[in-house]
Amino acid sequence: MSKFSLFGKFSVKEGERDTMVNILLEAARSMETLPECEVYIIHVSEEDPNSVYVYEVWSHEQAHQASLALESTQLLIQRAKPIITGMERISTLTAMGGKGISVN
Repeated sequence: MSKFSLFGKFSVKEGERDTMVNILLEAARSMETLPECEVYIIHVSEEDPNSVYVYEVWSHEQAHQASLALESTQLLIQRAKPIITGMERISTLTAMGGKGISVN
């Protein structure tokens, strides 16, 4: 069975990358209680100091959508909104397997 995956990019105000990273790391910790979220990894690029990237793997798309409605997620979104200057869904993917995820 394949998994629903996203690779996204948050553009943030100058000098706010670390703040965004910390908010997203907090989100990652909250995802630890959701078995449907298998991977939630935050990335930065030295060439792009005002962007933060997130790679997510979910058991299915509906689980991802449901996570956005959680109170904890909504609070983190509210904290992040003032520093976000743009969002881009780089790709929606279908994870087929490999190290780090289980595909039944």
